[in-house]
Amino acid sequence: MGILEVKDVNKRFGGLQALGNVNLSVEENSCHAIIGPNGAGKSTLLNCLVGKLIPDTGSVMFDGQSVLGRKPYEINQMGISRVFQTPEIFGDLSVLENMMIPIFARRDGAFRMHAVESTSTEKAILEQAEHMLDSLNMADKRHMHSASMSRGDKRRLEIGMCLAQNPRLLLLDEPTAGMARADTNNTIDLLKQIKDERDITIAIIEHDMHVVFSLAERITVLAQGTPLVEDTPEKIKGHPKVREAYLGESA
Repeated sequence: MGILEVKDVNKRFGGLQALGNVNLSVEENSCHAIIGPNGAGKSTLLNCLVGKLIPDTGSVMFDGQSVLGRKPYEINQMGISRVFQTPEIFGDLSVLENMMIPIFARRDGAFRMHAVESTSTEKAILEQAEHMLDSLNMADKRHMHSASMSRGDKRRLEIGMCLAQNPRLLLLDEPTAGMARADTNNTIDLLKQIKDERDITIAIIEHDMHVVFSLAERITVLAQGTPLVEDTPEKIKGHPKVREAYLGESA
């Protein structure tokens, strides 16, 4: 059994069947990609994984606990962090201030929202934020206004902010969308580094097959809301059903 288990999930929006009998198992400490053509149901599935949408039927379990109907902070407490398609950072704050926010708000017992009462605690938060930026090779940007950064650096910062919450599962929604190739490759390298250095599970939705085949150990292909194929990257490449889903013609 995987750390993330999706069983018999169905979701309709009016007359549209967005997800139909979706079953998915993501192994702990693996990288699992979910791919498919536009309208395949990828974003709907991701929103079910973080409790934002409740399926009409079926279950979504993380480490034996249901995520359905939980508030965002409860999802974070469970150990799930999400990277959005558009980087979610605070543009009016510096890079360092952005990094301090998730450490300040972290609810794993180290710090609480009401706990910043002393200079020593504030210093500890600052030191942890500085350490995170150093691990991301962003120490030289710590005082930069975050709105002025490149999309690639914004994404790197957002991933770092997620990691500061000590997640066990990192969900990424097209993390390289809109990036230049150099930034895409840097993001791939960062995610490989994270995977090597941390006990973390990664689930990624991505259109860029270069990203998918560089990172994923298993791939699930959705078509019209239904899982079409799930296999290793080597077996997904050139699979006739995958070609048919993407190209609209049988191989």
